This record gives sequence, C-alpha cells and structure tokens, in this order.
Amino acid sequence: MQVIVVGGFLGSGKTTTIINMGKYLAERGKKIAIIVNEIGEVGIDGDVINRYGFDTKEITSGCICCSLKVGLRTTVTLLAKEYKPDILMIEPTGIAFPHVIKEEVELMNLGEEVEISPLVTLIDGSRFKHLMKEVKEFSMRQIIDAEILGINKVDLIEPIQLPILEASVQQLNPKARVVRLSGKAMDEKFESLMHILVPDLEAEKPAKEEKAPSETISGAPAAPKETENSIEASGVGTYAAEFAVEKKGLSKEEAREITTELMNSIKKKALGLNPEFIGHIKLFLDNGSETVKQSVTIYYEEPQEDVIKSKEGASPALKVLSAVSNVEKEALLNAVNSSVREIFGERKIGIHKIEKGHGHEHEHGHEQKLVNISGIRKENSGK
Repeated sequence: MQVIVVGGFLGSGKTTTIINMGKYLAERGKKIAIIVNEIGEVGIDGDVINRYGFDTKEITSGCICCSLKVGLRTTVTLLAKEYKPDILMIEPTGIAFPHVIKEEVELMNLGEEVEISPLVTLIDGSRFKHLMKEVKEFSMRQIIDAEILGINKVDLIEPIQLPILEASVQQLNPKARVVRLSGKAMDEKFESLMHILVPDLEAEKPAKEEKAPSETISGAPAAPKETENSIEASGVGTYAAEFAVEKKGLSKEEAREITTELMNSIKKKALGLNPEFIGHIKLFLDNGSETVKQSVTIYYEEPQEDVIKSKEGASPALKVLSAVSNVEKEALLNAVNSSVREIFGERKIGIHKIEKGHGHEHEHGHEQKLVNISGIRKENSGK
C-alpha cells in the first residue's frame, strides 16, 4: 500500500485534484481509499467526491481536537489488512499541518509493504500574493514542510508570471520539488505529478475493465492529535451548518437563484468583516434530484458553480461551510445564519438547522470522512 498526503490552504484545489487522482489511478487498475478531513461537523467535499462517481462511506465518530493517534493507526491498519487498497490518499483540511499526518503514518511502522510518498502541498498560484498577505505565517509553514510543491490553477495565471511565481515558491522551500499543474486538467503536467508520486505507473497500462467493488471498512477514522491547534494558528474563523429545507419540488433554476442570492449575501457580510478575506465559502443546496454547489475562495472572486446529481432518495437540504481569514467565528456564524434566514424568509420557504449530536462537551474543528474508491461507476465515467 502506498500512502499519499495532499495538503494545501483552503481553496487550493485539493478536492478537485484528489478526484482526478482517483479517476486516473482507478482507470489504471489501482484500488484506492481516500480519507477526507473537513472543518466543522458538516462535510461537503466527501459528498462532492461521491457525486463524481466514487463509492463513499461517511464516518463521524472522531474529531481533530480529541486524542486520535490510536484512531488513525486503527483505521489505516484496518484499511491495509481488510480493504487492502493499492493506494491510500489523505486530504487534510486546508487549515491543518499536513506534515503532522504524514509523520504519524511514518511512526506506525506498518511494514515494508507500505510506502509513503513525498508530502504534496498545493498552492493556488492565482492567489499567492494574497496568501502571503492574509495568512503568511501559516501558509509559509505549510510550504516549508512540503516535499513537493504543486503550483495549482496555472490556467488562471498569466504565462509571463509563472516563472516568477515558481522562483518565489522555490525560494521559500529550496529543498522541495516544484511542479506546475491544473488539478482539473488531466494533462501532461498532471501525469508528470502522478508518475512522481506513483513511479510504477510508468510500466502499467490503463485497465480495460473496472475492478469489482470491495467491502468497505467501518471504524473510527482519525487525524493525529496536533501539539498545536492548527485552526488557531491559521487565524481563520470557521463555521459549518446543515439546514433542512421545508419545500419539496424546488426547481433547479430556483435552487440556483437561492444559492446565488445566499452566496452574495454571505460574501457581502464577509467583506464587511474583512475587505480582503481569503479562505473558502461553500454552499451546497440539494433539491432532492439535483444539487447546486457554489464556492468563493477570495474577496474579489465571482462564485464558481457546479450542478451535480443528488443521491438517490435525498431530501431538500442546504449545507454551508465557511472559513474566512482574520474573522472571529462568532461574527462569521452570525453572518451565515442571518443570510440564511433573510434569503429563505423572503421566499417564504421554511428552513431549520440540523443539530449534529456528537457526545462531546466541546466544539471541534474537524470532521472525518473515509472515502473508499473501488472504481468509477459507468454512468459517471465520462464526467
């Protein structure tokens, strides 16, 4: 089993890159398992991975603030022995220290058959100067710890700026290997990164048939206990919530209108709290048949939208995940909740927050998902 950790600050493109890594490896006959670590108690990225055609199992019995070294060890050990993936990919939240997770895996002494790839940290090249302004110290720590630095979203960067950006990143971490890529494009740059991470792909050809699904693993997922609270160190305020929507038959167009109005409202209030914020605001409005997803990663960005098929039997629901630089959590919570009340109230649509029971007496910063990939479902293989 090979372990690949893909880190990077909020909005750096980790989930999109992980999805394409999973597709790329599954098409070449590899059996994959993915652990996704979210901020808050409401998961969005694991759902997105699932909707793109991967089999997903959600596990919510752990949180980053608890002592989870044993949990991580148990989960990885079970995966190795029972699920037996060829490759385990771990996507930490954007406000974690990815090297801590890699170091914990290294300390597990899983045997000679387990290989740990160099730590990958993605950098959104289009936001680099803003990262260095808003969350410089935290981003620097992520960059300095990396072994491979992926300058992501190169399609959004002026070609003349790329060599300057690459030289700046390399100067911050002279020991790391710097690569350019666009996580959404499985092109030569992407393939080059995959061959660095999984060298034996050179000798393999894409599989002609998909592997049959294997049994999934249950148990407590985990991330290692960090000696320092990474959320506090990042200076990022975070708030995640899930709401039940009390209206059936919500059309796709109405869902898009609501999501756009809600994103604009939250973004406006976030700008009032920090005019040059960076982070990630994600909305996920499910009408029962289709899901409208919108996201913003920086103060000047227009919302990015995707419409994807809902899970079978889904009920209308809204998920919000917000993480904004240099803003207090309470202020962000008020901005999100007041926007939700206003937008749905104007349309006279009932909505109520779904409380997540977890049995702890303190709030967490993360939720864990275990995403098992055994192949891409045929109806989604062209996405």
